This record gives sequence, C-alpha cells and structure tokens, in this order.
Amino acid sequence: MRKLKDNILNFLLYLSSFGTVGLLVLIVGFIFVNGIKGISLNYIFGDYLASGHGGILPMIVSTVYMVLIAIGIATPIGILAAIYLHEYAKKGKIVKIIRFATECLAGIPSIIYGLFGGIFFVVTLKMQYSILAGALTTSIIILPVIIRTTEESLKTVPSEFREGSLALGATKFQTLYKVILPFALPGILSGVILSIGRIIGESAAILLTAGTVAGMPSSIFDSSRTLTVHSYLLTKEMGDISGAASVGIVLIVIVLILNTSAKLIARKLSKEDI
Repeated sequence: MRKLKDNILNFLLYLSSFGTVGLLVLIVGFIFVNGIKGISLNYIFGDYLASGHGGILPMIVSTVYMVLIAIGIATPIGILAAIYLHEYAKKGKIVKIIRFATECLAGIPSIIYGLFGGIFFVVTLKMQYSILAGALTTSIIILPVIIRTTEESLKTVPSEFREGSLALGATKFQTLYKVILPFALPGILSGVILSIGRIIGESAAILLTAGTVAGMPSSIFDSSRTLTVHSYLLTKEMGDISGAASVGIVLIVIVLILNTSAKLIARKLSKEDI
C-alpha cells in the first residue's frame, strides 16, 4: 500500500513537471513559429517607419533606458531597506509596518502602479509622458522583489560569521560590508537581474507613464515605446500577430540571457567566496 502511494505521488510529480515544461514549450514554440520570419539584422538594428513597419531599435534603446534608470533607483533603496530590516531593526511595530507595506507593494496589480505614476509623476510633477516617469514607476514595482531577495540572501549568512567578525574586534558596519554582504552578494545580484526581467516584461504601467512614441529618444525626458508596449500596440491597433511575435522572440532571448547570466555570475561569486 505504501509503495502504491509512493508511485502515485511520483506519477503526479512527474506529470506536473512535464505539464509545466510542456506549457512553456507550447508558448515559446507558438511565438517562434509566428515570428521567426520577421527576425533579421535590419529588423533589430533598423529605425521604425511611420507605416508601422521597419526596425525596433528605438524600442530596444527605450527599454535599455528604462531598465538602467529603474534599477539605478530601486537597487540601493531595496538593498538598504533589506539590510535595515534584517541587521539593524528590532522586532516591533516599525518592522511590521515596513514588511506589511512591502507585501502590499508586491501584491498590487501593475495597472494600479500605472495609474499612480500617471497621476503623480506625469500630471502632478509635470514630467509628462517620459522615460523618467516610466522608470520611476517601474522602480516602485520591482522594489519589493529586491527587498525580499536581499533579505533572504542575508538570512543565508551563518551567524558564526557575524559572531567571529565581531569577536575579532570588527565593528558592526565593518562586519556588514566585509563579511555579510560579500557572502550574500550572489543572491542579491540574482534578485537584481531577475528584476530587470520584470521591467522588460512590464507594459501597463509603462504605457500610462512613458507613452507610445516610437521614435528614437534623445533624452530620458522624451516619451518612448518599450518592446512590450510595442508588441501590445502591434496586436491591438494593427492586428499584426506576426510582428508582435517577432518582438516576443527578442524579449524571450533577452530574458533568457539575463537569467543565464544571473546563474553564472551567482555561481562564480559563490565559488570565489568558498
């Protein structure tokens, strides 16, 4: 009887695993079948045409701007907040409020962030539709991810490391940046890189804050169109499923590169720590 239960459980586990992989293959396969014909060097590095065709270079540049600014804003705030929560804060109402706020931020739909960004950054602060307004909004979206991953990484540091460093005469701050942070760096870096993937895949919040201009941005104060927004507009306004699928292929490749890079960098840093 026990063996039968084990076999049934193993079957369900394998079925769930293969089902998940099968869905991924189905989705990626559909995107590649419909969009691979549109991929070329001219498509990736060409300028967008007013006719609705041409390259996607302006969208790639806009996406890069969005990622760099959002990560530059959210990363130091998120890491410092996680360090405070795990290393300095005493258990009490303040910590509970911060953690509750973080959980609320993580659960809010992205369209709500877009509405907030459109009202606050675009209208109230008079940034207009711009890359900066979009980046500020997406930085709020990824902030809970960075805080959580950083805090979990700090939890993996053995308490003996802290005690040994303090016993040798190091201050708490010296222990933090010479012992704790180097050990937790792979996990922190993984969280940051995965947050980049979240920014690249965001559409609703960016649509309401950065706008839909398809031209090459000259500064972060220009309205722009990221890759995901471009894919959405191709489908909604032009009914161009093949064009949207081609953009999807570029997005999939970028996300795969980022995820692979995160794993390789984390693995390398872990070996260096050892």
